[in-house]
Amino acid sequence: MSTSPTLLIQGTKGAEDAEKASLPFIVGNVAATAEQDAVIFLTSEAVRMATVGYADSVQYAENPPTGKILADFVANGGRIWACGACTGPRGITADDLVDGASIVTAANLVEALVDGASAVAF
Repeated sequence: MSTSPTLLIQGTKGAEDAEKASLPFIVGNVAATAEQDAVIFLTSEAVRMATVGYADSVQYAENPPTGKILADFVANGGRIWACGACTGPRGITADDLVDGASIVTAANLVEALVDGASAVAF
């Protein structure tokens, strides 16, 4: 697994709440553009945001589709962690994920926090 991030942004919502689903990617992309080491940690329904094509149809207000923001985040060096305890029950495997995303365990989250990552949640 990659080194722990300095900024950990948690997302908990999917298409059912486009505003909250897009915010981790908007904030994450700002951080990555500013060359900050950022990880978006997706839990609950938000793990679907890490699957190929899902975020393309999620859009909030005048922002670009979240799939575009997600791709920009990864292109700018950001990483996406999908909660393994959340992906499993939803049938999501590593083969379903976008580039830059991986399935992680609670141990990865705990390690990042213990290593001093700043966290924000949406």
